[in-house]
Amino acid sequence: MKKIITLLILTTAVLTIGCSTINYAEAEDLSLKIGLMPAVDSAPIFLAEEKGYFAELGLDVDMQIYRNANNRQTALQSGALDGAITDLIAFINNVNNGFGIKITTSTDGSFPFLVKKDFKEKDKIEIGMMKVSVSNFLSEKFLADKYELKKIYIPAIPARLEMIAAGQLDMAIIPEPMASMGELRGLKKRFYENKDEFMPEAMIFTETALKNKEKEIELFHRAYNKAVEDIKKDDAWARKVLIARLELNPKIEGMIEMPEYHYSRVPSQEYMSEIIDWVEKVQNEIIDVKYEDMVERKFNK
Repeated sequence: MKKIITLLILTTAVLTIGCSTINYAEAEDLSLKIGLMPAVDSAPIFLAEEKGYFAELGLDVDMQIYRNANNRQTALQSGALDGAITDLIAFINNVNNGFGIKITTSTDGSFPFLVKKDFKEKDKIEIGMMKVSVSNFLSEKFLADKYELKKIYIPAIPARLEMIAAGQLDMAIIPEPMASMGELRGLKKRFYENKDEFMPEAMIFTETALKNKEKEIELFHRAYNKAVEDIKKDDAWARKVLIARLELNPKIEGMIEMPEYHYSRVPSQEYMSEIIDWVEKVQNEIIDVKYEDMVERKFNK
Protein backbone atom coordinates (compact mmCIF):
# COMPACT_ATOMS: atom_id res chain seq x y z
CA MET A 1 0.00 0.00 0.00
CA LYS A 2 2.84 2.36 0.90
CA LYS A 3 4.51 1.61 -2.43
CA ILE A 4 1.30 2.52 -4.28
CA ILE A 5 0.94 5.80 -2.40
CA THR A 6 4.61 6.66 -3.02
CA LEU A 7 4.18 5.91 -6.73
CA LEU A 8 1.10 8.13 -6.91
CA ILE A 9 2.96 11.00 -5.23
CA LEU A 10 5.91 10.67 -7.64
CA THR A 11 3.57 10.51 -10.64
CA THR A 12 1.72 13.61 -9.45
CA ALA A 13 5.01 15.45 -8.94
CA VAL A 14 6.23 14.59 -12.44
CA LEU A 15 2.96 15.68 -14.00
CA THR A 16 3.03 18.91 -11.99
CA ILE A 17 6.56 19.71 -13.13
CA GLY A 18 5.64 18.90 -16.73
CA CYS A 19 2.58 21.12 -16.61
CA SER A 20 4.58 23.93 -15.04
CA THR A 21 7.11 23.71 -17.86
CA ILE A 22 4.39 23.82 -20.53
CA ASN A 23 2.67 26.76 -18.89
CA TYR A 24 5.97 28.61 -18.60
CA ALA A 25 6.66 28.18 -22.30
CA GLU A 26 3.18 29.32 -23.22
CA ALA A 27 3.49 32.32 -20.95
CA GLU A 28 6.88 33.41 -22.33
CA ASP A 29 6.62 37.03 -23.41
CA LEU A 30 8.52 37.54 -26.65
CA SER A 31 8.08 41.11 -27.78
CA LEU A 32 9.88 43.93 -29.56
CA LYS A 33 9.18 47.62 -30.02
CA ILE A 34 10.56 49.00 -33.28
CA GLY A 35 10.47 52.29 -35.14
CA LEU A 36 9.83 52.45 -38.87
CA MET A 37 9.86 55.21 -41.47
CA PRO A 38 7.24 55.69 -44.22
CA ALA A 39 9.48 54.04 -46.81
CA VAL A 40 9.75 50.85 -48.86
CA ASP A 41 12.46 49.61 -46.46
CA SER A 42 9.61 48.78 -44.09
CA ALA A 43 7.74 46.55 -46.55
CA PRO A 44 9.21 43.19 -45.43
CA ILE A 45 8.38 44.01 -41.81
CA PHE A 46 4.82 45.06 -42.60
CA LEU A 47 4.37 41.96 -44.73
CA ALA A 48 5.78 39.65 -42.06
CA GLU A 49 3.12 40.89 -39.66
CA GLU A 50 0.37 40.87 -42.28
CA LYS A 51 1.06 37.24 -43.18
CA GLY A 52 1.34 36.21 -39.55
CA TYR A 53 5.02 35.25 -39.65
CA PHE A 54 5.78 36.98 -36.35
CA ALA A 55 2.74 35.40 -34.70
CA GLU A 56 3.73 31.93 -35.96
CA LEU A 57 7.03 32.33 -34.12
CA GLY A 58 5.34 33.59 -30.96
CA LEU A 59 6.74 37.10 -31.39
CA ASP A 60 4.75 40.26 -30.74
CA VAL A 61 6.15 43.24 -32.67
CA ASP A 62 4.92 46.71 -31.75
CA MET A 63 5.59 48.96 -34.77
CA GLN A 64 5.67 52.74 -34.58
CA ILE A 65 5.86 54.78 -37.79
CA TYR A 66 7.87 58.01 -37.61
CA ARG A 67 7.51 60.61 -40.35
CA ASN A 68 10.25 62.74 -38.79
CA ALA A 69 13.67 61.10 -38.34
CA ASN A 70 14.48 63.30 -35.33
CA ASN A 71 11.47 61.95 -33.45
CA ARG A 72 12.56 58.39 -34.24
CA GLN A 73 16.04 59.07 -32.89
CA THR A 74 14.63 60.59 -29.71
CA ALA A 75 12.44 57.54 -29.11
CA LEU A 76 15.39 55.23 -29.71
CA GLN A 77 17.73 57.08 -27.38
CA SER A 78 15.11 57.38 -24.63
CA GLY A 79 14.66 53.59 -24.54
CA ALA A 80 11.12 53.70 -25.93
CA LEU A 81 12.24 51.43 -28.79
CA ASP A 82 14.32 48.26 -28.95
CA GLY A 83 15.31 48.95 -32.53
CA ALA A 84 14.53 50.95 -35.63
CA ILE A 85 15.19 51.43 -39.30
CA THR A 86 17.57 54.36 -39.50
CA ASP A 87 19.88 56.00 -41.99
CA LEU A 88 23.57 55.21 -41.61
CA ILE A 89 24.56 58.85 -41.20
CA ALA A 90 22.46 59.22 -38.05
CA PHE A 91 23.65 55.79 -36.93
CA ILE A 92 27.34 56.69 -37.22
CA ASN A 93 26.84 59.91 -35.28
CA ASN A 94 24.99 58.04 -32.55
CA VAL A 95 27.71 55.40 -32.21
CA ASN A 96 30.45 58.03 -32.31
CA ASN A 97 28.69 59.81 -29.44
CA GLY A 98 28.64 56.66 -27.34
CA PHE A 99 25.10 55.42 -27.92
CA GLY A 100 25.13 51.62 -27.84
CA ILE A 101 23.46 50.40 -31.04
CA LYS A 102 24.44 47.93 -33.77
CA ILE A 103 23.35 47.13 -37.31
CA THR A 104 21.70 43.73 -37.61
CA THR A 105 20.77 44.01 -41.28
CA SER A 106 21.05 46.45 -44.13
CA THR A 107 17.65 47.50 -45.55
CA ASP A 108 16.61 48.27 -49.11
CA GLY A 109 15.30 51.71 -49.95
CA SER A 110 14.30 53.60 -53.08
CA PHE A 111 15.09 57.32 -53.29
CA PRO A 112 13.79 59.15 -56.36
CA PHE A 113 14.32 62.87 -56.92
CA LEU A 114 11.07 64.73 -57.47
CA VAL A 115 11.28 67.58 -59.96
CA LYS A 116 8.91 70.54 -59.97
CA LYS A 117 6.41 70.74 -62.81
CA ASP A 118 7.94 73.59 -64.82
CA PHE A 119 11.59 72.71 -64.19
CA LYS A 120 14.03 73.79 -66.87
CA GLU A 121 17.59 72.49 -66.88
CA LYS A 122 20.15 74.89 -65.38
CA ASP A 123 23.53 74.80 -63.68
CA LYS A 124 22.38 75.61 -60.13
CA ILE A 125 19.34 74.06 -58.44
CA GLU A 126 17.56 74.44 -55.11
CA ILE A 127 17.07 71.01 -53.59
CA GLY A 128 15.23 69.97 -50.42
CA MET A 129 16.74 67.52 -47.94
CA MET A 130 17.58 66.89 -44.29
CA LYS A 131 21.00 68.29 -43.34
CA VAL A 132 22.97 65.39 -41.87
CA SER A 133 21.13 62.53 -43.48
CA VAL A 134 20.81 60.00 -46.26
CA SER A 135 19.00 62.62 -48.38
CA ASN A 136 22.05 64.91 -48.28
CA PHE A 137 24.47 62.03 -48.88
CA LEU A 138 22.55 60.71 -51.91
CA SER A 139 21.97 64.19 -53.33
CA GLU A 140 25.72 64.76 -53.45
CA LYS A 141 26.43 61.26 -54.67
CA PHE A 142 24.01 61.43 -57.60
CA LEU A 143 23.82 65.13 -58.47
CA ALA A 144 27.06 66.90 -57.46
CA ASP A 145 28.66 66.23 -60.84
CA LYS A 146 25.57 67.52 -62.68
CA TYR A 147 24.52 70.65 -60.78
CA GLU A 148 25.66 73.21 -58.27
CA LEU A 149 23.49 72.37 -55.29
CA LYS A 150 21.81 74.98 -53.13
CA LYS A 151 20.65 72.85 -50.22
CA ILE A 152 17.41 73.70 -48.43
CA TYR A 153 17.12 71.80 -45.16
CA ILE A 154 13.63 70.46 -44.45
CA PRO A 155 13.64 67.54 -41.96
CA ALA A 156 10.02 66.38 -42.30
CA ILE A 157 9.29 64.43 -45.48
CA PRO A 158 5.66 65.68 -45.87
CA ALA A 159 6.83 69.31 -45.62
CA ARG A 160 9.52 68.63 -48.23
CA LEU A 161 6.91 67.12 -50.51
CA GLU A 162 4.60 70.11 -50.10
CA MET A 163 7.36 72.58 -50.97
CA ILE A 164 8.32 70.79 -54.18
CA ALA A 165 4.63 70.47 -55.12
CA ALA A 166 4.22 74.23 -54.58
CA GLY A 167 7.19 74.92 -56.86
CA GLN A 168 9.30 76.40 -54.04
CA LEU A 169 12.13 73.98 -54.81
CA ASP A 170 13.61 72.69 -58.06
CA MET A 171 14.03 69.18 -56.70
CA ALA A 172 13.63 67.21 -53.51
CA ILE A 173 14.77 63.72 -52.61
CA ILE A 174 11.75 61.81 -51.33
CA PRO A 175 11.78 58.10 -50.42
CA GLU A 176 9.29 55.74 -51.99
CA PRO A 177 6.36 55.33 -51.66
CA MET A 178 5.94 59.01 -50.70
CA ALA A 179 7.63 59.97 -53.98
CA SER A 180 4.81 58.29 -55.89
CA MET A 181 2.32 60.45 -54.01
CA GLY A 182 4.16 63.42 -55.49
CA GLU A 183 4.05 61.84 -58.93
CA LEU A 184 0.30 61.52 -58.52
CA ARG A 185 0.25 65.31 -58.14
CA GLY A 186 2.01 65.85 -61.46
CA LEU A 187 5.64 65.85 -60.30
CA LYS A 188 8.21 63.79 -62.17
CA LYS A 189 10.48 61.20 -60.60
CA ARG A 190 14.11 60.90 -61.57
CA PHE A 191 16.27 57.89 -60.76
CA TYR A 192 20.04 57.63 -60.79
CA GLU A 193 22.02 54.41 -60.85
CA ASN A 194 23.28 53.25 -57.46
CA LYS A 195 26.64 51.63 -58.15
CA ASP A 196 27.00 50.46 -54.56
CA GLU A 197 25.81 47.10 -53.32
CA PHE A 198 24.02 48.71 -50.37
CA MET A 199 21.80 51.66 -49.54
CA PRO A 200 22.64 53.99 -46.61
CA GLU A 201 19.93 52.61 -44.33
CA ALA A 202 19.78 49.72 -41.89
CA MET A 203 17.85 47.97 -39.14
CA ILE A 204 19.56 48.59 -35.83
CA PHE A 205 18.96 47.41 -32.28
CA THR A 206 20.18 48.81 -28.97
CA GLU A 207 22.87 46.95 -27.06
CA THR A 208 20.34 46.50 -24.25
CA ALA A 209 17.95 44.72 -26.63
CA LEU A 210 20.76 42.68 -28.17
CA LYS A 211 21.73 41.51 -24.68
CA ASN A 212 18.28 40.92 -23.22
CA LYS A 213 16.21 40.06 -26.31
CA GLU A 214 18.54 38.01 -28.49
CA LYS A 215 15.89 35.34 -29.07
CA GLU A 216 13.29 37.91 -30.09
CA ILE A 217 15.70 39.60 -32.50
CA GLU A 218 16.63 36.25 -34.04
CA LEU A 219 12.94 35.47 -34.59
CA PHE A 220 12.40 38.94 -36.04
CA HIS A 221 15.05 38.34 -38.70
CA ARG A 222 13.70 34.88 -39.45
CA ALA A 223 10.27 36.38 -40.20
CA TYR A 224 11.90 39.27 -42.10
CA ASN A 225 13.72 36.84 -44.40
CA LYS A 226 10.56 34.86 -44.99
CA ALA A 227 8.77 38.05 -46.09
CA VAL A 228 11.70 38.99 -48.36
CA GLU A 229 11.40 35.58 -50.00
CA ASP A 230 7.72 36.28 -50.69
CA ILE A 231 8.48 39.70 -52.19
CA LYS A 232 11.14 38.24 -54.46
CA LYS A 233 8.47 35.95 -55.93
CA ASP A 234 5.76 38.62 -56.22
CA ASP A 235 5.77 42.12 -54.71
CA ALA A 236 2.04 42.79 -55.27
CA TRP A 237 1.03 42.07 -51.67
CA ALA A 238 3.92 44.19 -50.34
CA ARG A 239 2.71 47.14 -52.40
CA LYS A 240 -0.80 46.80 -51.01
CA VAL A 241 0.47 46.52 -47.44
CA LEU A 242 2.63 49.64 -47.81
CA ILE A 243 -0.32 51.66 -49.04
CA ALA A 244 -2.60 50.37 -46.28
CA ARG A 245 -0.12 50.85 -43.42
CA LEU A 246 1.01 54.29 -44.55
CA GLU A 247 -2.56 55.35 -45.46
CA LEU A 248 -1.64 56.35 -49.00
CA ASN A 249 -3.73 56.71 -52.14
CA PRO A 250 -4.33 53.25 -53.68
CA LYS A 251 -3.79 54.78 -57.13
CA ILE A 252 -0.02 54.72 -56.58
CA GLU A 253 0.14 50.92 -56.20
CA GLY A 254 1.63 50.32 -59.64
CA MET A 255 3.72 53.51 -59.58
CA ILE A 256 5.95 52.62 -56.62
CA GLU A 257 9.54 51.92 -57.63
CA MET A 258 10.26 48.88 -55.48
CA PRO A 259 13.93 48.05 -54.76
CA GLU A 260 15.59 44.67 -54.99
CA TYR A 261 15.14 43.21 -51.53
CA HIS A 262 17.89 41.18 -49.88
CA TYR A 263 17.91 38.66 -47.07
CA SER A 264 19.40 39.91 -43.80
CA ARG A 265 23.01 41.05 -44.28
CA VAL A 266 25.20 43.78 -42.84
CA PRO A 267 26.82 46.49 -44.99
CA SER A 268 30.46 45.91 -45.93
CA GLN A 269 33.37 47.57 -44.19
CA GLU A 270 34.17 49.43 -47.43
CA TYR A 271 30.67 50.88 -47.65
CA MET A 272 30.67 51.94 -43.99
CA SER A 273 34.04 53.63 -44.55
CA GLU A 274 32.54 55.60 -47.45
CA ILE A 275 29.72 56.83 -45.21
CA ILE A 276 32.13 57.73 -42.41
CA ASP A 277 34.35 59.71 -44.80
CA TRP A 278 31.32 61.70 -45.96
CA VAL A 279 30.15 62.42 -42.39
CA GLU A 280 33.64 63.59 -41.43
CA LYS A 281 33.68 65.95 -44.42
CA VAL A 282 30.22 67.40 -43.77
CA GLN A 283 30.65 67.79 -40.02
CA ASN A 284 34.36 68.63 -40.10
CA GLU A 285 35.18 66.19 -37.32
CA ILE A 286 36.91 62.86 -36.84
CA ILE A 287 34.70 59.79 -36.49
CA ASP A 288 36.46 57.22 -34.31
CA VAL A 289 34.34 54.09 -34.77
CA LYS A 290 35.53 50.56 -35.55
CA TYR A 291 33.63 48.46 -38.06
CA GLU A 292 33.21 45.50 -35.71
CA ASP A 293 31.63 47.81 -33.12
CA MET A 294 28.95 48.81 -35.63
CA VAL A 295 27.65 45.44 -36.87
CA GLU A 296 26.15 42.26 -35.47
CA ARG A 297 26.32 39.38 -37.96
CA LYS A 298 24.70 36.58 -35.96
CA PHE A 299 21.25 37.29 -37.40
CA ASN A 300 22.33 37.19 -41.05
CA LYS A 301 20.80 34.53 -43.28
